[in-house]
Amino acid sequence: MRILLVEDDEVLGNAVCDHVADDGHKLDRARRLSEAADALAVVAYDLVLLDLMLPDGLGTPFLRRLRQQGNTTPVIILTALDQITERIDGLNAGADDYLVKPFDLVELSARIGAVARRYTGNPNPLIRVGSFDVDLSARTVRCAGKEIALTAREWVLFEAFLGRPNQLMSRAQLEEHLWSFDGGAESNAIEVYVSR
Repeated sequence: MRILLVEDDEVLGNAVCDHVADDGHKLDRARRLSEAADALAVVAYDLVLLDLMLPDGLGTPFLRRLRQQGNTTPVIILTALDQITERIDGLNAGADDYLVKPFDLVELSARIGAVARRYTGNPNPLIRVGSFDVDLSARTVRCAGKEIALTAREWVLFEAFLGRPNQLMSRAQLEEHLWSFDGGAESNAIEVYVSR
């Protein structure tokens, strides 16, 4: 998945970035709402992780504006605001989930997976594609009971193809799945991973 993290706290932001990258996702980071708006204007993200208290404003009105503009990108709020009224306000603004800081990074991974499955129309993490059994939460693929080992980038491409069955994907679309703003694409990397 291509994820946008909107978080100004350096320690938490770095921890989330590292953890999400270890899960095989590509992550771009914005430290202000203005940066998030710019990123959302040029990239079709699969998910946004949104802090509510940012240097240039509150995340809830920002989320409401996104929804009013027709942006349907899934959003998980990550915040220290833990009152029930704040949770209700965030969910009513259009958030798909609400996670109170401090949180366990493994729980964040589970919530990212759950939201992603809901948006792909299949809440079940176990799917069958032809002769392949795929466990989206464990990130495993089996064919005739035998596990097929995939590298992190191969999994990202495999997941991209699973998300768009029977559709052609351009090189640019695949590169969007593989690299964040900071990461550069090697000239023939897509061909190498696809041929594997």
